[in-house]
Amino acid sequence: MLQVPEGVQDTLPDECYNKRRIEEKLRRAFNLHGYDEIDTPLFEYLDLFEGETAYIEQEQMYKFFEVGSRITVLRPDITMPIARIAATKMKNLPLPLRLFYIGSVYRYEGRDQRQKEIDQAGIELIGSRKPEADAEVIALAVESLLSLGLSEFQIDIGQVEFFKGLIEEAGLSREESENLRQLTHQKNSLALEMQLKELNIPDDIKYNLLKIPMLFGGEEVLETAKALTNKERCQKALDNIDQVYKLLKSFGLSNYIAIDLGMVHSLNYYTGMIFRGMTRDMGYPICGGGRYDTLVSEFGVDIPATGFALETKRILVALERQKGLETLPVTDVLFVYDPKTEPDGYEMMKNLRAEGYRVEAYLPAEDGKTAGEYAREKGIKKMLILKEGLLEERD
Repeated sequence: MLQVPEGVQDTLPDECYNKRRIEEKLRRAFNLHGYDEIDTPLFEYLDLFEGETAYIEQEQMYKFFEVGSRITVLRPDITMPIARIAATKMKNLPLPLRLFYIGSVYRYEGRDQRQKEIDQAGIELIGSRKPEADAEVIALAVESLLSLGLSEFQIDIGQVEFFKGLIEEAGLSREESENLRQLTHQKNSLALEMQLKELNIPDDIKYNLLKIPMLFGGEEVLETAKALTNKERCQKALDNIDQVYKLLKSFGLSNYIAIDLGMVHSLNYYTGMIFRGMTRDMGYPICGGGRYDTLVSEFGVDIPATGFALETKRILVALERQKGLETLPVTDVLFVYDPKTEPDGYEMMKNLRAEGYRVEAYLPAEDGKTAGEYAREKGIKKMLILKEGLLEERD
């Protein structure tokens, strides 16, 4: 009775205040960029998350049976429901659609995962394949983090098509490709080298695949990558990331951007540019996103899309470590009166609140503390005492 389930937590007033402030600032930032808020159901049918582009395993979802035996799940992702809506209820609206959301997703990723209820805020830009669209969402991610007070962070951008092109050239099976993807994404060069030795592919392709985890840094990374292969799919991927990077540079955001071709998220879900945000003293990303042009097509409408999600709880921790949290506001006025004998007191408090003051009515507690003692303990600097029609102010 005194505990909560593993992976969820209570949010106490000071943390809740800062969490809501983060959400308010993100809502404003998204809104000012022309994005409209959307909300999706907390639970959906399991079928929604089982398409070709699915990247969340069934074992990670919280499932239950609806009356009639259909399997439903607590939403493990919000992008997929938005794709459903875009392809159905919003399919006749002018493109591109600019949508944002603030909500929680629920995933089980093993006993070592700390949070199973994950608070997110994200955007979806649906209807454009242009690099300008990718640059817009990355720029908005940067501006959003800056608006929250974070300054020590970095956005790593990659391109999954570059890795896919090399894998295609190697002619590997799906299982072999996935093994190499995981090792590349983990930057586990030793295990990657051992795995490549077991594969029957040309040495030059092995060399190129082994180089990928080290393709990290500034613009010079693209020149190094271009020299590895002439494959058209790889070259197009590098041209795309070059265009996106130059746009971000023209926006004045290059100080926050690095290129990482060894960052290889899901091979099925993402179709082009990908990115993630890291910050000081945090061992895991605070945001991530990319391009997923085949997602909406699963619902019968061929529309490209790109977007990102911010992890608001992780950002809250990052702000705390960087001394960026706000102090929980104290009450401005403690109003002391007896509503039975001073009925005007209620109207006076309403007027003060209308002016923006935070006003508490003093209620005698069981511990016998006086109004003055209560005010001192709570840090309330002003008391107003209404008695026999007279209002007295005390500091």
